[in-house]
Amino acid sequence: MHGWMRKLKSKTSAFLQCKEASQDDYTSRVTNEAASVERLSPSSNLVVSSSSSSLLSLSSSSALNIPASSSKAHLPVTTTLSSAARWSRKYDVVVCHSSVERDIEEATRLVAFLEVAPRCFRCFLWHRDSIPGAAIATELSRAIQDSHCKALLITPHFIQEGWCKYMVQQSLAAGPMSDRTIPLIQNLPHDQYPKVLQSVFYVDLSTNPDRGYKLVCSSVLKVLHDMVNTEKIVEVDRTRFDEDK
Repeated sequence: MHGWMRKLKSKTSAFLQCKEASQDDYTSRVTNEAASVERLSPSSNLVVSSSSSSLLSLSSSSALNIPASSSKAHLPVTTTLSSAARWSRKYDVVVCHSSVERDIEEATRLVAFLEVAPRCFRCFLWHRDSIPGAAIATELSRAIQDSHCKALLITPHFIQEGWCKYMVQQSLAAGPMSDRTIPLIQNLPHDQYPKVLQSVFYVDLSTNPDRGYKLVCSSVLKVLHDMVNTEKIVEVDRTRFDEDK
């Protein structure tokens, strides 16, 4: 009982912090953070799996398809986070992890980083947000379908659990070959990385989790930003179609 009260107070406190952030300060801080993420050096944590034993390191800006010239991070953050496209789903990102205590703690740290102001992303953690008494498969599927991005915390324990494999399959089915699935590895040998994800860039949290968290933040912002652009293009096309009728 007390545990649920603490969770409720914690989420309420985080929500109030987000609400209290002024509009100008909010935009400035998120934009500056996105800019700092883009300036990460080529030795960043973002790598791509390959069939060989070596890993190809890439800068965050090239891997996320952000133009190198955009040092100021030309992201209309306020517009992006308030767009109808974003609010069409309940969550910005669902974080999938194993049931091992160490993985739960790491996932909780990541979510705490993403949810706090000025980011204020809406996150789903199965051990925190699932409805008591609901079927596990139903809760996981519903969260994945109702989330824009899926972050997979892949550890040696993750690849052993059946439910984690199920979450990987559901994430890929929800957005195959898209940038909405974000693999995160921690203390995982390269030869144990899931084969179904070997064509997807991943973030290595093993040596520098803080930098990895910023890359996740940048990835989620990019997905939301792309949705806004798509929404605008569709609206323009609809307007032209109506004018031509």
